Amino acid sequence: MAILVAYDGSNAAQKAVNRAVKAADGEEIILLRVIEVADGMLEAGIDIVQERLKEVQDEKTNEVSEEIKPMLEAEGVEFRIETVVGKPSKKIVSFAEENDVSEIVVGSRGREGVSRVLLGNVAESVVRRAPVTVIVVR
Repeated sequence: MAILVAYDGSNAAQKAVNRAVKAADGEEIILLRVIEVADGMLEAGIDIVQERLKEVQDEKTNEVSEEIKPMLEAEGVEFRIETVVGKPSKKIVSFAEENDVSEIVVGSRGREGVSRVLLGNVAESVVRRAPVTVIVVR
C-alpha cells in the first residue's frame, strides 16, 4: 500500500507531504504531479503531448526532489514521483483507483464563496469521487 499525495509545488502541497510523512508508518509515498493541458492540445496530437510530458516529467522530478528530498530522506520514507497529464481531480482519482493506494492527501488553499465556485476545487472533487480515504490539509 502507498499514500498518494497530490503535489503541485505549492505551500498547501508541501503541507500535504508533511502530513503524509507523519502518517506513512512504513508505507511508500507517491507524489503525483498532474500536468494540466488545454483541451485543444490533446487534439493537436498525442505524440506532441507525450514528448512534452517526458520533458516536463524530467524537469519536475528534479524540482520536487530538491524541494522535499532532504525531508523525506531525514524521515527515512520511501517515495517515488509520478507525473500524468489531464484534469487534476480526475487524474488523482483514477491514479488511486489503478494503484494500491490506502489514502490520498491533498492540500487546500482554503478558497471560499465565489472564488471556489468560479475556480473549482480539486480537493473537493477528489473527496467526492475518491475510492479511498482523503485527507485535506489546510
